Amino acid sequence: MTGSADAADAAETDVTSGDGVEADPPKKKRGALREAAILLTIAIVLYYVMLTFVARPYLIPSESMEPTLHGCPGCVGDRIMVDKVTYRFGEPEPGDVIVFKGPPAWNVGYKSIRSDNPALRWVQNTLSVVGFVPPDENDLVKRIIATGGQTVECRAATGLTVDGKKLVEPYLDPNTMMADPAIYPCLGNEFGPVTVPDGRLWVMGDNRTHSADSRAHCTNLPADAQRGLLCTGDPMAGTVPVDNVIGKARFIAWPPGRWGGVSSVNPQTSQ
Repeated sequence: MTGSADAADAAETDVTSGDGVEADPPKKKRGALREAAILLTIAIVLYYVMLTFVARPYLIPSESMEPTLHGCPGCVGDRIMVDKVTYRFGEPEPGDVIVFKGPPAWNVGYKSIRSDNPALRWVQNTLSVVGFVPPDENDLVKRIIATGGQTVECRAATGLTVDGKKLVEPYLDPNTMMADPAIYPCLGNEFGPVTVPDGRLWVMGDNRTHSADSRAHCTNLPADAQRGLLCTGDPMAGTVPVDNVIGKARFIAWPPGRWGGVSSVNPQTSQ
């Protein structure tokens, strides 16, 4: 009986001891929580690194790039993945569809997407760091037509040209634009010639009749503007600094029915 009592006391000691079995579950639970917190932190850091240096999703907010990219004010448009690596090793080229920060002249009328409530605005700014909220800036998407040193011009008789050579633009859709380039070659006013300054880009939307692009922001000499000829003044306002380019649109990530790559046909070479 004494041996049995001693065994029972020993068993009770094992269960209730501070170093016994009862203390193990809380330690394991704390270890699991610590491990989960570490993994979550690593995931957030890796996601931030990817957004900053590799790729980032962007929502198409307007119809200016139809039919290549779908979007409209107030609706859910295509969500694209933007490659932020390519231009670290090369320069933007004609035909590339790019996302860029709007230069000052392009930001007139831009409205902040942040709340007026200071606390909520702080949360939005914090979440934008890791990509859960869009950055509070006028990010635009257009196609590069001409680069630094090239001269872009459009006349009814010749159509859109770069350095005197007519462009071939298979991404233009007459039904989308409600205008046929074969009949209305400039799809708007005649403009130029504009010689793009070094380090800058001339960009236009694929939905040419519904796009506030380089044509809309360039300066006009009064005498030419009276004749309906645009973009004959200082070329700086209508062009985009290469430094403002965020990245190259690579593919449509959402919605699933729109999955696919974003075409980057060079209109100057048709390749």
